[in-house]
Order: sequence, then structure tokens, then C-alpha cells
Amino acid sequence: MGNRLSKIYTRTGDDGSTGLGDGSRVDKDSPRVSAYGTVDELNSTVGMVLACDAMPDAVREALTQVQHELFDLGGELCIPGMAMIEESDIARLEQVLDSFNDPLPPLKDFILPGGGMAAATCHLARTVCRRAEREVVALGRVEKVRPQASRYLNRLSDLLFVLARVLARDSGHGEVLWQHERRRKPAATHD
Repeated sequence: MGNRLSKIYTRTGDDGSTGLGDGSRVDKDSPRVSAYGTVDELNSTVGMVLACDAMPDAVREALTQVQHELFDLGGELCIPGMAMIEESDIARLEQVLDSFNDPLPPLKDFILPGGGMAAATCHLARTVCRRAEREVVALGRVEKVRPQASRYLNRLSDLLFVLARVLARDSGHGEVLWQHERRRKPAATHD
């Protein structure tokens, strides 16, 4: 690790700017800062999932690896031109996703976020992941971004969805199915 933080506040951002990893300064609301800031938020949300009790070891291991890769991705986005997320990271996510998804029954209905604290928090992480993906795509419209960044987030959101299903079932709460039938109106009767 290069620089160690001996002082938490620097006052350099008081003017609404922040320093990127390459030393350049940008506005705090720039697309790049929004993208890596949301990846950081996603990493924190994954940490909330990991803080839940009674989690299967395989899920804990998968999410811990994801946290390290999200930190890498944040670094890649914070340092223009940096490459940290590789095709092998995306392929590993796909393998992990398949290993958790294959034993699950096929979905016949949409599911709602819920199914116990760990599953609900995993759904929250999934939605933050989708937002991070959108922000990386938006950044790619104005600056160069490697395609691996958005592809990684796309696969990760799928993995988080599957892990939410796994956690809901593991907790005994089960998946919460969307009751689309509740909106159907009874057939009109003729008098």
C-alpha cells in the first residue's frame, strides 16, 4: 500500500472537488466519482449481508471474495487507465453463480425482496449493484471505461439475486412470491 492515512481530514475537498488516484482533481459529483462511490456503497452493502448471522460458509466465502474484487473495481474507476478487473474475475462469478443456481428450483413467479434479514439485505445489495452498473455505463459515455467493469457488475447483480434466493431458503423464511393474481378483477356479472 502506497500512502497511509495518518490524518483523516485534509480540507482539500471543501471546495467541492476530490482527488482521483492519479492525483488529478475532479468535482465530487462527476460521473467518475459517482461510479466509484456507488461501488463503495455496494461493497458496504455486501458487508451488511456478511454481518448477518447463520450464513452458509459457501455464501460467506463467495461474498468475501466479491468484497475484495469490488475494492479492486473501485480502484480501477478511481485511477483513469487502471486495469484491475479481468475476464477471469467475470468467469469466476459465472461459475459461482451457476454452482448456487443449479440446485434451486426454476422460478415461475417474480420474487419480492424479503425472506429474512440476510436475503433482504442481499436484495438491497443487488439493487445498489444495478445502480453502480448504470453509473459505470453513464461514465463510459463521457470517459473511457473498460468493458470488464460493467460486465462484472452485471454478473454480480445476477449472483446477488441467486444468493438472496439461497439465503431465503436457508433461513427457513422462504422466498416471498409476488402475488400478481391479487390485481385481477372478477369477471363482470350481467344482471
